[in-house]
Amino acid sequence: MKLIKKLRWQFLFIILALIVIGVLLWEGQTAPQSVFVPENTPKPVTGGVYVEGVAGSLKRLNPLLAVYNPVDRGAARLLFSSLVRFDSKGLPQPDLAESWGISRNGEVYNFSLRQDATWHDGTPVTSQDVVFTIELLRSEEFPARADLKAFWQEIEIQTLDEHNLQFRLPEAFAPFLDYLNFGVLPAHLLGNLTPSEIVDAEFNIQPVGSGPYQFDALLTEDGQITGVALKKFPNYHGEEVYLEEFVFKYYEDSLAVWEAYQAEEVQGIGEVTPEILPQALNDPDLNLYTGRLPELTLIFLNLDNPQVPFFQESEVRHALLSGLNRQWMVDHILHGQAVIADGPIFPKTWAYYDNLPHYDYEPRQAIEALKEAGYTFPADGGDVRTKVEEGEENIPLEFTLLYPDDEQHGTLAQAIQEDWAELGVDVTLEALPYPELLSEHLDTRLYQAALVDINLSHTPDPDPYTFWHQTQTSSGQNYSMWNDRQASEYLEQARIVVDPAERTRMYLNFQVRFVDQMPALLLYYPMYTYGVSSDVKGVRIGPIFEPADRLVTVSDWYLYSELTEAQATQSEE
Repeated sequence: MKLIKKLRWQFLFIILALIVIGVLLWEGQTAPQSVFVPENTPKPVTGGVYVEGVAGSLKRLNPLLAVYNPVDRGAARLLFSSLVRFDSKGLPQPDLAESWGISRNGEVYNFSLRQDATWHDGTPVTSQDVVFTIELLRSEEFPARADLKAFWQEIEIQTLDEHNLQFRLPEAFAPFLDYLNFGVLPAHLLGNLTPSEIVDAEFNIQPVGSGPYQFDALLTEDGQITGVALKKFPNYHGEEVYLEEFVFKYYEDSLAVWEAYQAEEVQGIGEVTPEILPQALNDPDLNLYTGRLPELTLIFLNLDNPQVPFFQESEVRHALLSGLNRQWMVDHILHGQAVIADGPIFPKTWAYYDNLPHYDYEPRQAIEALKEAGYTFPADGGDVRTKVEEGEENIPLEFTLLYPDDEQHGTLAQAIQEDWAELGVDVTLEALPYPELLSEHLDTRLYQAALVDINLSHTPDPDPYTFWHQTQTSSGQNYSMWNDRQASEYLEQARIVVDPAERTRMYLNFQVRFVDQMPALLLYYPMYTYGVSSDVKGVRIGPIFEPADRLVTVSDWYLYSELTEAQATQSEE
């Protein structure tokens, strides 16, 4: 199968993903930028222990397996390095790879590794380690996603020497760098094990990586693992960290984490959930850092369902969006932990178009738009009537909205129903378990409208091809059945052109076309909130592509500082 046709199934619905994970393994703050530093700011110095409380339990600190347990990802991020990392804008940055080059036709990628990168046991990191890790990802015996296996099975990898390697693609695929954001494993320690043996290897709880921190010890109590202690790796190839030790402590839930923070057992809270947000906001010694999550909540409209032909009219779709009080939903249902979504590509990333029109809550304007489109409102009140040809029956503008069967989505669905009732639109609500909603309605296209969450974790490259390209209407994830040739051409070109400026232009054009046609109703991007004691300085967080990205700027964090000689002299004067 051609790469350009390949579906990126890492775009998963959150709850369905968790179910699959359990089967496999038992189971706004702006982006970081250059910051003005006053002359009298103390100089950070090395030292101190930082302890973070997280809800959950440790499973495996192997980066290829940590993806299945969110609790493991933070520690794995600090323990292991990747070929490339992505910044908050979604742009690739060097990590183990010192540099890389791409052929003009976009089919060949050459990488040069840093020669100073070593494993925590002192062994140099080499090209063989990268190849070994990829061989695991495409092994039938290793529990990687099926689509990821298939992807890597099509890529030819050649080791040029100890620090240079080459990837050959069957065809140009611009998002390829997105697939290199995996933690590289040490071949010299795991190469003698089979893929299935690696899954249960002792290595997974006593790992050897190449990241800024190395494994120190497991914390245990009554025979149970209660935490993991990491210590600074002195020979790290990247920017040196200040914190001497980084400790993760595990708790039953977020309330237990909050209690641990209040008892001064931890200095950081891995995630400030809605349950503890009010208390956290009232703590003057706790700094909260918020970043946009790689998730999108939206309403898919089935544009190809003959039972709801009015969805085919962009005027109706725009009116329905204008009739939604999205800000009220964010403020009252999500407690302010979300931002309104104006486009299908994440804001503050390299491909986002800042000048997209914003749709405010304008119910009167929405009603007028429906009238201008030929829809009628009965003189005695009631639901808006569809426009019909002469002699045909005039029927109400009504449809069924499916939504996941949980409290938050239920509250959202009721708010949506009430907003649209103000327009005279009659909406019937139907709650379903997420797997059923996906497999029996979205996948089969047997639905009218559906409220869902899309999770795009681990995918810094925007590439919205699978959700909106016309070839994905039958078997892909184009659940809205949006068959728009102009938008599809932009997405096709953005997948194959190598020039970043040209890719950006294609995605800007796509976003303009999307908003003009509005094939689905975008609601909001949820936010992630991280809590850190005010004793810890230098903490920053921007838009993130997974919660572990809260640790991207860990090299700036510090507990201790000292005045420079000039500052000390000035202080004495």
